[in-house]
Order: sequence, then structure tokens, then C-alpha cells
Amino acid sequence: MTSNDTLVKVENLKMYFPVTAGVLRKKVGDVKAVDGVNFEVKKGETLGLVGESGCGKTTTGRCILRLYEITEGKILFEGQDLAKMKQSELRSMRKDMQLIFQDPYASLDPRMTAGGIIGEPMKVHNLVKGGKEYQDQVDALFKLVQLEPYMAERFPHEFSGGQRQRLGIARALATRPKLIICDEPVSALDVSIQTQIITLLIRLREEFNLTYVFIAHDLSVVRHISDRVAVMYLGRVVEITDSDELYDHPLHPYTQALLSAVPIPDPAVDRQRKRILLTGDVPSPMRPPPGCTFHPRCHMATDACRESKPEGRDVGHGHWVACHRV
Repeated sequence: MTSNDTLVKVENLKMYFPVTAGVLRKKVGDVKAVDGVNFEVKKGETLGLVGESGCGKTTTGRCILRLYEITEGKILFEGQDLAKMKQSELRSMRKDMQLIFQDPYASLDPRMTAGGIIGEPMKVHNLVKGGKEYQDQVDALFKLVQLEPYMAERFPHEFSGGQRQRLGIARALATRPKLIICDEPVSALDVSIQTQIITLLIRLREEFNLTYVFIAHDLSVVRHISDRVAVMYLGRVVEITDSDELYDHPLHPYTQALLSAVPIPDPAVDRQRKRILLTGDVPSPMRPPPGCTFHPRCHMATDACRESKPEGRDVGHGHWVACHRV
């Protein structure tokens, strides 16, 4: 991979949220939501970001967009470090980075029409000159996400959940971005609608050469849309590789456990596969365990896992894993 192929590069990203207590709100600790994350996203690819709830997926996505003031690290977008930019400098970069929200109901302003919601980003970034060009662009965006332009005068409550998510996608496309963070965009939708939205996202990626960071907990959805997958656990990335390689040859015990829980339609195959049941609860991100953070729940843990933190390494063909036992 050359530097010209890389759109986003995250280096040692940390996002700690302070915890306060008492009348004087004295700081008593930190929630280590993201704790030293490293990965790259190539132009035109989709990187899936998966893991249990609370592992730091959404926080990582929002840090890339600089919606949070990160604690430490670098976020390189086309070679420019977003972490060092002032808000005034970031404003011009915003149009190149957009977000599709998880909740299609709460992410749309109920007081604005659908056309106004989609068209607002173009006005904010001065991407249209006159009223006719603005209306033509809004109509084109409606058609792009398979909605009818006459729906522009409707309000969000007049749309179904799937249609609202299409509005969210159209709004993200309005600024002609290079990168879109998809924050669990189908988790709130019916299964039949999920398929339609995923198919739409794939078509748009191919048509406009978009780059996605696709955040999800449904591993079957991630496999369908992602070129590469990064698995997160307690604020850290534990494994990254190509989508097919991850599903066919998972190396980290946590990845193996996640994949063993994915339903298989064929009952005969499902009965034969090995199940890995995780014991205990996810540790608190305020007090992560020493060594490998996964060792309290790992059936392969040794003394080395409890004492030292595993360094990530490439085991071949771009398959990166952080585990003492691999």
C-alpha cells in the first residue's frame, strides 16, 4: 500500500472521557473508550469495524470526524492531521467527511421538510449557486436513493424507517464526500429493509468511488459489504484482515468467539461447528485488566497474557493480529 492509496490513517488514537465525583466534580478517573487504535482505510474500500456494544466502535468513528476532541494520537486524512486542526480549518474539510446515523428517527429534524434536510448541507458549504441548481440537485439526490422528488415537501414523520434512512444517506451524499462513516445504519431496520439499504450503499460506493468505515455488530452484514474488517475489544483493535480471510481463518480468540455465534441457515452445518462461549462480563473501560484486556474471558489465556500487553503484528498477507498465542 502506498501513501497515495490511503485516504485515512489512524495512529495511536486515544479517547478518554473524564469521570468526576463529589460536589466539586473532582476527576476520579477516565473511561478509556478508545485506547491506542491503529488502522488505515484505502481509497474506495469499505472497512468494517465490529465488536460488542461498548467496545469503542462508534467513538472511533466520531473521533475520525473530529466530533470529539481526542485525548491523543493522529488522524491523517489525505495526509493532513485532523487532530491538530482548529475548528475554523476543519470547516472546509467537513464536506469531504460525512456520517450516516444509526437512528433514522432521531437523526432528522422533525420541523424541516425532507427537501430542506437534504439540501441544507449544500447551502452550508456553498455548493450551489441559484435556486434552480439547488432544486435540481435535491431532486437528483432523491432519485439517487430511490425516493420520488415529490416527497421533498413531506416531513420526517411521514416516512417509514427505511425511507428515513434513505434521507440520511442522501443528506450524507449532498456534499459529494470522499469518506462516509456508517454508524450501524441498518441495525434499527427490519431485516428485509436492511438488505435494500446495504445494496444501495454498495451501489453508491461503486458509482461515486466512495470510501466507507462501516460500524456494525452484525457480522453477517459486515461480511456482505466490507473489503476488510477490524475487530475491536475494549477500546483496542485486536485483529484486521480481508473480509474473506477473517471469516475463513479467524486467529484471535475473541474473533473466533464472535464468529461462532453467527447463525448458519443450514442446521446440519450449524450442529457440527465448534461453539466458543465467552464467560464473564466485559471489564470496565475505567479499569481495564492488565496485560491483554481479553484474558479474563479467554479460554487460551496464559501467564504471559495476564502480565504483558500483546503487540499487533502481521502474520502474513496483511493479516494483523494482537495475541500472544498466535
